[in-house]
Amino acid sequence: MTIEQVLVLAVLLVTIVLFLWGRWRHDMVAMAALLACVALGLTPAVEAFDGFGHPAVITVACVLVLSRALQNSGAVDVLVQKVVPGASGPTLTIAALTGLAALLSAVMNNVGALALLMPVAILVAQRQGLAPGRVLMPVAFGSILGGMTTLIGTPPNLIVSGFRAETSGDSFAMFDFTPVGAGVALVGVLFVVIVGWRLVPARERAGVEGFETGRYLTEVRVGEDSKAVGKTLREIDRSLYENDAQITALIRGQLRLSIPSASRVLRAGDILEIEAEPESLAQVLSTLGLKLEEDVREPADEDEQEDDAPAGVGLEEARSGADSAESDEPGEDTARSRVVESAETILLELAVLPSSALIGRSATDIRLRTRYGINLLAFSRQGRRSLKRLRSTAIQPGDVLLMQGTPESLSGFASEFACVPLAERAIRIPDKRQATLAVIIMGLAVAGAAFGLLPAAISFAAGVLGVMVLRVMPPRLIYESIDWPVIVLLGALIPVANAMASTGAADLIARVLLDTVAQGNAVIALALVLIVTMTLSDFMNNAATAAVMCPISISAAAQLGVNADSFLMAVAIGASCAFLTPIGHQNNTLILGPGGFKFGDYWRLGLPLEVLVVFVSVPLLLRVWPL
Repeated sequence: MTIEQVLVLAVLLVTIVLFLWGRWRHDMVAMAALLACVALGLTPAVEAFDGFGHPAVITVACVLVLSRALQNSGAVDVLVQKVVPGASGPTLTIAALTGLAALLSAVMNNVGALALLMPVAILVAQRQGLAPGRVLMPVAFGSILGGMTTLIGTPPNLIVSGFRAETSGDSFAMFDFTPVGAGVALVGVLFVVIVGWRLVPARERAGVEGFETGRYLTEVRVGEDSKAVGKTLREIDRSLYENDAQITALIRGQLRLSIPSASRVLRAGDILEIEAEPESLAQVLSTLGLKLEEDVREPADEDEQEDDAPAGVGLEEARSGADSAESDEPGEDTARSRVVESAETILLELAVLPSSALIGRSATDIRLRTRYGINLLAFSRQGRRSLKRLRSTAIQPGDVLLMQGTPESLSGFASEFACVPLAERAIRIPDKRQATLAVIIMGLAVAGAAFGLLPAAISFAAGVLGVMVLRVMPPRLIYESIDWPVIVLLGALIPVANAMASTGAADLIARVLLDTVAQGNAVIALALVLIVTMTLSDFMNNAATAAVMCPISISAAAQLGVNADSFLMAVAIGASCAFLTPIGHQNNTLILGPGGFKFGDYWRLGLPLEVLVVFVSVPLLLRVWPL
């Protein structure tokens, strides 16, 4: 083993550990890995950023833009309205939604496809008397399965195609993934629809009004006229117990007590942090005469606190200079904050997408109340409890936020910050011309790549140009549609993967796997590559998994003297099948809160589905892509 191999393997090991740890974002870890390779002399400095010009990276960015055009135009809403049956049993309805999710994911970003179908899935669960999770998980898994059927269905397919182009000079075509991917997707969807949805834990009571997202954590203030004044926490707990709620903290001035003494007497002005079911909140407030903290807090108080808080970086960069100038006008923020008081207000639950600009920021950071006229009343986060104040708690992917504001302000906020409204939504087409153009442009881009008229990156880049020229979307949304952390991740990891190949580290790993496990058997080696890829994808980003496994699979095929395409396709299938954990895929994270799931709930359906994928995909790979 050479010193270069030792160094690149060390970088790879540390990178995988950091991916699994999850303390830092994937794009940060990938960039650190790239810079480490440059510093250690494993990647020439002049080639460090070549990955950002890689066709796979360009194609991913363009597909995200075209997917957003389909989503915003309302074209998919019409399809949903026509496909989902109005009155039928749960199996048929889940089949329609899951099949539609798989179909949409073949031609658009699967996170966008799930975001479009989530409100419909929740409404279906209400009508069928099912726990929301029993509909949401099949739809999420269907969207993941559908992504593996075409070149543009998911980033791992584009990465695999890029590595094939580098080794053989010819990339995979648009529908080269379809014979195996469609077969696996079809069997997987049938299993989920017929048997699988019944394996999903029913975390919520069926038939309740609305749907449950888990227990809320919210703050209430003890007013001067509150029945709670002068009572001990023990007495308050008895009242809360009757409403299925509990006190998790007491805030008095600057002091926060996570486990307050039961004999402590409440005073006016105290703030209680209460954990309760969504529908219990109103009863808790009326029983004790408490008020939501956001409703009684003065706007001026919030302004003072927010002025001391660091500004949200993403928000300030996204807003124009004129917007910044407006906020400096006297009384501007106060006027905005009174929108909630002067107009008709509603309560709306919003699920935070993994790509949301809210991630890692709090209501205070983005000046939620003063800038948008919206109150954050409570949030639901499965499996974790915040130890901070509600308005200063950093928001995470999958959180469900209970927001109060006007319908217009909430709709604009959800659109700007990539949140999904978890309620019935009207199916409408804002502009029939835009919807038609979006479908035509996507169809032409797919056709150009599918029939080899243009390379995939060029074909979809032309589609994006068409969207911009014809103004199918507002220009400002073009760049907002791109998931930049994924782009940085791909651009940074491609040179790292090249370093693995150039130093011989990929050959070394492949040789160890072949000698110790497969023992020279090509079929066992193929299954091993698939299983290892699938396992890694359950715990780290699927694009990162594909970038790591492609050089290893190519080396394994070369050492066995067999067709490398079979092994690359195994990587594509394995990287797309992340069903065991909520962190394996963005769609798994997105349903965590709305479905009321815990971390360990996914394997009940995910494990048999992954086993089924292995047994179905290996024979298909051997038949379609013979060794």
